[in-house]
Amino acid sequence: MTDASSAPRARARVRAPELIGKGGWLNTGGSEPTLRELRGSIVILDFWTFCCINCLHVLDELRELEEKHRDTVVIIGVHSPKFVHEADHAAVVDAVERYGVHHPVLDDPELATWKQYAVRAWPTLVVIDPEGYVVAQHAGEGHAHAIATLVEELEAEHAAKGTLRRGDGPYVPPEPVPTDLRFPGKALLLPTGNLLVSDSTRHALVELAPDGETVVRRIGSGERGLADGPADRARFSEPQGLALLPDGESVIVADTVNHALRRVDLASGEVTTVAGTGRQWWQGSPVAGPAREVALSSPWDVAWYDDRVWIAMAGVHQLWTYDPADATVAVAAGTTNEGLVDGPAGQAWFAQPSGLAAAGDRLWVADSETSALRYVTRGEDGYEVRTAVGTGLFDFGHRDGPAGQALLQHPIGVTALPDGSVAVSDTYNHALRRYDPAADEVSTLATDLREPSDAVLVGEDIVVVESARHRLTRLRLPEEAVAVAGAAHRTRRPATEVAPGALRLDVVFTAPTGQKLDERYGPSTRLLVSATPPELLTSGAGQGTDLTRDLVLDPAVGEGVLHVSAMAASCDDDPANEYPACHVHQQDWGVPVRVTPDGASRLPLVLAGLDAE
Repeated sequence: MTDASSAPRARARVRAPELIGKGGWLNTGGSEPTLRELRGSIVILDFWTFCCINCLHVLDELRELEEKHRDTVVIIGVHSPKFVHEADHAAVVDAVERYGVHHPVLDDPELATWKQYAVRAWPTLVVIDPEGYVVAQHAGEGHAHAIATLVEELEAEHAAKGTLRRGDGPYVPPEPVPTDLRFPGKALLLPTGNLLVSDSTRHALVELAPDGETVVRRIGSGERGLADGPADRARFSEPQGLALLPDGESVIVADTVNHALRRVDLASGEVTTVAGTGRQWWQGSPVAGPAREVALSSPWDVAWYDDRVWIAMAGVHQLWTYDPADATVAVAAGTTNEGLVDGPAGQAWFAQPSGLAAAGDRLWVADSETSALRYVTRGEDGYEVRTAVGTGLFDFGHRDGPAGQALLQHPIGVTALPDGSVAVSDTYNHALRRYDPAADEVSTLATDLREPSDAVLVGEDIVVVESARHRLTRLRLPEEAVAVAGAAHRTRRPATEVAPGALRLDVVFTAPTGQKLDERYGPSTRLLVSATPPELLTSGAGQGTDLTRDLVLDPAVGEGVLHVSAMAASCDDDPANEYPACHVHQQDWGVPVRVTPDGASRLPLVLAGLDAE
């Protein structure tokens, strides 16, 4: 760990490798830009994948930088897939529009550029100076302030040298497509029989007639923002989940990118903010209190369960609750660590929970990044978390049968069915699946859907939100399941070869220029290490404050995944400022490793540094 905030910034002269990817380019109007052609501009590479909530956070963090420095900075997204579905070029095209990516994107399905830059985590940002040299690498989110400072330094330095070129970048926006819905997220059956749909990419809600096609009204201006008021003036930012309150007169909306909950009065269409500050929750922030004073993080779905609104807080891998009676929020389950761990709610781990459905004494959860179906139930000593289907972060596929062997692929929605089973919107398998708790088996109800993200019961039918087809699709619940040939997959990332026995783990963090580690209230760093399978680590697991850890791997286990979670807090280093601005830098890594005699004895992971290691 290094704190070089007071030392001059020395940059290693590492030439940036050229950008390659078999999927080709998006948002360039057909051109294929090269780093050589971009000399004179500051280039920021954003290694991302569209399943990753942290990647979506970074996209939002970069918007202000992109706008402010549009004549000197070129941001290029390098799409590097985790799931099989994400290697489909059409899915990447959809994701670029869905999430409002307004810069060129290189589709790199085989991770060629990822390997060239020795990237180990989603998201990772690499800064390249106007002469074509790598000058910084940052893993995780929370680095926007540091990068903005670096950009201003580079602008001044290269303007003085005559190597800065101002002008338009290679971004060419695609033509808009006229449809009533654009990448809808979730749907809700209203007491009137109409359907309310979150029109996520257009930052609005749409009420449809019972036919699921005729537009009754729109709620929200359609412009990205956070503004309360009448239906035609209110603003959302990529809204997702919807929950009807017991009064039947109002709906709670998970306003995802605004990190807020909104309330819609169904009679008037009036929108009010009921929870969240509009800012993203960071480690160390309050986890309970008055709803308007506590920050949230990418709420993706909401459901009424056990006399309150439960929130799938995808951004921090937790479930929270909102109590309308006393206008408070609180953490209900999860530790913020990403993974699949069952047990008492306060000790459980989730990975981007994105769908909720209450049924009897259970709250069903679509836990997307672990490709799992899980549920919350009340035990003798409080809430408990259990897994019905799914094994962890790196195993996924489309396989029916006994729940212990069944596989899903990044499900986003879950729907309670009348017979006590649940329908799972198995998003990346383009399928609607069914889990039967009585038989403990998984089957397939329908295939050939396009990224289904939710489903709602309407009489004897089930209406599926086909997000990537921009429509609702009505299906009759089948009496028999569809036969599907099984397929199992693991993440496409290459394994890192490590030596048996001792392994030095170094999380490299350098405080950005003008900042220092924040030690006012104790250690400013945190490191958590675990493994899948747990037996891979014979020592070194657990939590601590030092960003360096000596691990010991068991050669008899041979291979697995090291799970590393790191956090560092830095503040502006200005003695004259009584209240310096502080910034949290955090990242979770899942590093596939293989024990080999000639493997490395050191594993460096860059949280924030001047050059890639």
